[in-house]
Amino acid sequence: MDWYALAKPILFQLPPETAHHATVSMLGAGLGPRVGIPPDPRLRMRLGTLEFAHPVGLAAGMDKEAEAVRGFARLGFSHVEVGTVTARPQPGNPKPRCFRLPADGGLINRFGFNNHGAAAMARRLDALGARPCVLGVNLGKSKIVPNDQALDDYRASVRLLGARGDYVVVNVSSPNTPGLRDLQAEGVLRDLLTGIRAELDSVAPGKPLLVKIAPDLADAGIDAAVDAALEAKLDGIICTNTTIGRGGLSYDEQWVAERGAGGLSGAPVRARSTVVLARVARRLGGRLPLVGVGGIDSAEAAWEKIGHGASLVQVYTGLIMKGPWLVRTIVDGLIDRLDRYRIATLADAIGREL
Repeated sequence: MDWYALAKPILFQLPPETAHHATVSMLGAGLGPRVGIPPDPRLRMRLGTLEFAHPVGLAAGMDKEAEAVRGFARLGFSHVEVGTVTARPQPGNPKPRCFRLPADGGLINRFGFNNHGAAAMARRLDALGARPCVLGVNLGKSKIVPNDQALDDYRASVRLLGARGDYVVVNVSSPNTPGLRDLQAEGVLRDLLTGIRAELDSVAPGKPLLVKIAPDLADAGIDAAVDAALEAKLDGIICTNTTIGRGGLSYDEQWVAERGAGGLSGAPVRARSTVVLARVARRLGGRLPLVGVGGIDSAEAAWEKIGHGASLVQVYTGLIMKGPWLVRTIVDGLIDRLDRYRIATLADAIGREL
């Protein structure tokens, strides 16, 4: 019997944020399961100089404070992305700020980058010691900092954390910090990424730098974000963050509206995130690797993202809905598809649906 099938109804009786903290605390204390992922060289992926045992990682937002990196690594993730962290500590938005949509496999959250700040995370990563897997650090803008000072704010986080992760992500796409998405405007984004690239190179030369974009950008905005990433000499793009849209939900419109603002994640964003991913992949033409995020709760969903251009995929809501053996399920399903379609390596499957 899958114990998560028994535990999930109990966890889902708790407020979502309470259940989230309980899970992270449990994993941080070493109490989670150890999910074995048999090594298979056909699944290896690369991002710059980094090598990943397989493509499935943990998206930012789950381990906001880097409290349970080892616990999440034991679930089989090839990489764990911590954060989003800001230069300054901040409490985030008022509670309640997270809502489950189990019938649709989704979540709505408006956490607002609640975290103890970059200095606290730096201490925690130092205490972590040897990394159990590839470690990404996702950086956001402090809420109280105006957009015209955003670069200095990101630079402060880079100075504290740039050398402490294996790669760094610039998050300009969360819908839960007022004005943050305005940083995705073409000229603004190019200057921001160029400045962060220079700062990261000064503290950790050659460290991979990625940007995470929103699924709600119009086509012109997507193209502009790609061009800005190329001009700033980034190492990859993450497609995508949560959506402000509410389309395709089975819940009553009034019930959804009463939950208020926030980013919708999970299965409801899968299709749109794949559309954005595919457009980015076509515009890049293989010049940068991509990370697919949004609705990955099965091997089928992961295969879809890889077929539309992703080298890596990341899980968040799917882990909550499907439980701690999801990574193994996805990896096994990817191996099955390589065998079924007689594809030599997973890297050979990247972009085959474009």
